[in-house]
Amino acid sequence: MNKKEKAILACKELKKLYPDALCSLNYSKPYELMFAARLSAQCTDARVNKVTEKLFVKYPTLESFADADLNELEQDVKQCGFYHTKAKNLKEMANQLIVNFNGELPSTMDELLTLSGIGRKTANLIMGDIWKKPAVVTDTHFIRITGRIGLTENKEPAKVEKDLVILIPPQESSDFCHRIVQFGRDVCIARNPHCSVCSLNYFCKFAEDK
Repeated sequence: MNKKEKAILACKELKKLYPDALCSLNYSKPYELMFAARLSAQCTDARVNKVTEKLFVKYPTLESFADADLNELEQDVKQCGFYHTKAKNLKEMANQLIVNFNGELPSTMDELLTLSGIGRKTANLIMGDIWKKPAVVTDTHFIRITGRIGLTENKEPAKVEKDLVILIPPQESSDFCHRIVQFGRDVCIARNPHCSVCSLNYFCKFAEDK
């Protein structure tokens, strides 16, 4: 079985397991997803959701983020870790969106990457969830699981993205990434994955070698 065939099977099996492919970050406005994603670096989505529940009420607009007192904003996001950098990024992103993009999220990868603190992982999340375009979000779950089932030998996010773009059907890619995250939390956990009950074990390289 080649990598393309494995990728198609993985898409089908995970769609059966998680028919509703949803982002685990809570948001009501497009830019809020980007802000939440920035806060999620080195932090759990569950903790980010607790922080943003209050944060997005306190700062309900881009203008309120742009005008926020930086020291106060740092305290507001402190629980997410690296709060000096993250607060600075949120304030700068708000200003950039207002000044450079008329208050709207840009819809291209190149434009998204001009925003403060935004890398390809977050940009791909925006491309998939907000703009409904093909996107591969290479978070830690994605890198671990695609490596285990034999779709890539790489560990670097950019290289994994490049490998998987040609394997995953474009129309499935964004949902596939969300399903992988949930699967990584429920079944294919980092330590002692539940291979015996895994619906991917019949073609998984890791399960075969275990």
